[in-house]
Amino acid sequence: MSSAIAKRKNVKSSAIKLVRGLSPSSTWDDLMYRIYVRQKIDAGLADIRVGRVHSHAAIRKEFAA
Repeated sequence: MSSAIAKRKNVKSSAIKLVRGLSPSSTWDDLMYRIYVRQKIDAGLADIRVGRVHSHAAIRKEFAA
């Protein structure tokens, strides 16, 4: 199985889990929010894997008044 097909299958199964985890009274907005949060978490984890990280001290220094 190619990597692209494996990724699509993984996304599909993750989406199904998200939908199944919603309450029966959930709205489209609830679903979209869950998808958005999942995308942001996955992007952050990918950044960590490739070393795109900043220390807490560096961020504090950057935003210090």
